[in-house]
Amino acid sequence: MIKAIKDMIDFSGVESTNINKSIFFGVIVGIGRMIEMAGIYFIITAIITAVGGRAPAWQAFLIVLLGVLVACFAKGHSQMEQTHAGYFMAANKRIAIADHIKTIPMGYFNENSLGELVGTMTTVIENIETLAPMVMVRLMDGLITSFVMLACVFIFDFRFGLTMLIVEGVYLIISSRMEKKSQAVAPLRQDSEVKLVSAVLEWVQGMSIVKSFNLTGRGDKTIAEALEYNRDSNTKLEALYVPYTISQKIVLQIGTFALILESVIFYLNGTLSLAYTLMMIIMSFMVFAHIGSAGSAMAILRLLTASMEKANKPESIAKMDDAGEGYNSLKHDIEFKNVNFSYEKKQVLKDISFTIPDKTSTAIVGTSGSGKTTICNLISRFWDVDSGEVTMGGKNIKDYTLEALMSQISMVFQNVYLFADTIENNIKFGSPNATHEDVVRAAKEAACDDFIESLPDGYNTIIGEGGASLSGGERQRISIARAILKDSPVIILDEATANVDPENEDRLQKAIAKLTENKTIIMIAHRLKTVRGADQILVVDDGRIVDRGNHEELVAKEGLYRRFILGREEAENWKI
Repeated sequence: MIKAIKDMIDFSGVESTNINKSIFFGVIVGIGRMIEMAGIYFIITAIITAVGGRAPAWQAFLIVLLGVLVACFAKGHSQMEQTHAGYFMAANKRIAIADHIKTIPMGYFNENSLGELVGTMTTVIENIETLAPMVMVRLMDGLITSFVMLACVFIFDFRFGLTMLIVEGVYLIISSRMEKKSQAVAPLRQDSEVKLVSAVLEWVQGMSIVKSFNLTGRGDKTIAEALEYNRDSNTKLEALYVPYTISQKIVLQIGTFALILESVIFYLNGTLSLAYTLMMIIMSFMVFAHIGSAGSAMAILRLLTASMEKANKPESIAKMDDAGEGYNSLKHDIEFKNVNFSYEKKQVLKDISFTIPDKTSTAIVGTSGSGKTTICNLISRFWDVDSGEVTMGGKNIKDYTLEALMSQISMVFQNVYLFADTIENNIKFGSPNATHEDVVRAAKEAACDDFIESLPDGYNTIIGEGGASLSGGERQRISIARAILKDSPVIILDEATANVDPENEDRLQKAIAKLTENKTIIMIAHRLKTVRGADQILVVDDGRIVDRGNHEELVAKEGLYRRFILGREEAENWKI
């Protein structure tokens, strides 16, 4: 239990200050409770001794009132500190995970890892948000108040104090055993929560496939298994708790009975006054209530620590080395020197070497899976090379910080992702300080101003997650507007006009021409008009550069590029 509490404080980070404050106020709560007990004692004494007048009644009332006010004031502050710590440490953890995953290789992100990350960022950390304040309130308040009461009872009469110590000791031993037993089951329960979120996410994302193949009701095996796993793990955890929680209640009931019995015995043998006897009988129903509250918190403490362990896992993913400096290179020539790269065990690039001179355009062509996109991703340092090096401006890209490197690169992908935000904010994503006028100018140059203005709220229109409310061509144009606004010296275009309708293609080609003026351009392209104008064409096949040159040079000789061009021309001229 002590380790679990320590883990919770360690997890809280900067919020540990608030937890320490809550502990301080928890002690004050315990003192307030004992002041209340003192007031009750004076009332009992006044009744027994039949003291006349109103003074004793008022004195007792004021003492009880003082105890209530002290306890309420301290408990309110204690709960506020605990609640603040619980919610803010969850928020801080989400931010820390988000910051960390920006620095890990893109190869980590696949369907399984994305589902686990989503489950961790939502369900797991939501458990921490919900459980942490409740556990801290019950655990801290219960333990501190019960210990303060125990100390006071020891001072009052060590015999009762010894009984309380034995009862609470046995109770805590049972709680500790329950917490240790749950170590094996609680992580499974948290794992089942993550797997359930992952399965549901995958099912929803693939709903179009499910419907198109009429698999409704038959293709949900993964979700069914995830639900069963979640049900079984929750049932096992509850079944584990039952005998321990029953034992805890029995121990506290026996403790209450023992204090009452001792009070009567000590009174009958003349070692305890009537006032103290009545006081201990009343206290016997109250002293164990707080330790009972702490015990109920211990039952879910392991769930909380399992959630924290799960939430810490993403930050243990090895991140890319980012020990570079914030260079802002004046030249942006790019060079690959004997680069080898593999996805897990599959080698994708094999001893690649080439140079892209500053302020020139290079087209990369090749068959599907040949390594074209991988080359662009290595320039952007989405991954690190296995061997060899990639340089920009004469410096290894590892010598740049990731922030400095990406500030000099703009990328336009074939598959565009837009955020659930306004169109203006999506265009400003890489240039948050841009003005509205800057956004409009970029949108006009990217040929998307017309359709944006036709929307009900114009540039303030909220688009769905991933840009689901827009067509593929509209998303593509917004992506290009984003790159135009960022105005980086290096531009990477991955089939940037693939999803653009013919009516806007010419306008976009002009926009891309403006975007790429006096810049270093790398483009993955299949369209002849895009490839033809490049200063240099790299032909990639099976992870190797098999040919290079300009369009005229490559088309004049037999090879993969010539076959590629002839095939494209034949396809473009094909008619029904």
